Amino acid sequence: MRHKATQEPPVVLPVGFNAWLLDCAPVSGCGTCQAEWRSLTIAKEAGDIDQAAKRAAKVREHAAGRH
Repeated sequence: MRHKATQEPPVVLPVGFNAWLLDCAPVSGCGTCQAEWRSLTIAKEAGDIDQAAKRAAKVREHAAGRH
């Protein structure tokens, strides 16, 4: 069996998907939300959408009472 020596090209997500993925708002007065929001902003500006999405999920967890 022969193995491929090259990677597949990256998947390009539809325009707006990142906006949906990162859609959240930090809760005023919650230190965890504020810290995660700052990290989300830094990751988004650096182009690290995976890390930004993880931070957005943490911000959204506030409504579920997970922090």
